[in-house]
Amino acid sequence: MTTILHTGLTVSDLDRSLAFWRDALGMEVVMSQEKQGGYLETIVRESGAHVLMAHLAFDPDGPRIELFQYLAPTGGRAEHRPADVGFSHVCILCDDVPVLLDRLVQAGGRPFSDVIEVDTGANAGGRCVYLRDPDGHVVELFSKATPGGTA
Repeated sequence: MTTILHTGLTVSDLDRSLAFWRDALGMEVVMSQEKQGGYLETIVRESGAHVLMAHLAFDPDGPRIELFQYLAPTGGRAEHRPADVGFSHVCILCDDVPVLLDRLVQAGGRPFSDVIEVDTGANAGGRCVYLRDPDGHVVELFSKATPGGTA
């Protein structure tokens, strides 16, 4: 079997990120731990790697978001534009984009635009918006078109 297990995001403050991803978005912490050295150093190729981490999910058996706060080494910041190679985003399917967007803005999210209606293609009639979490990761909120109407 091959499937997506998690998407990892490096954050500057795990507690602040949990306020966004867990409290405002509604994900549940499935697991949290502190890791230092050992295999972590090897896999990330960072001598002295020391992290706080949490796995969050809407369904404990479904795909997860893995939040990593590096205690060491100190990292930098990057905020890519959607047109930049290496840019990525996490898409969240929801019932009410404006309501969820409001909660996420209150938790430090920064929207790219107002909520828009998708006007063409496979998702026509749906509603969506891109926003950045407090560390600059991009989240897309998306709701599908309803039969006989819009989202």
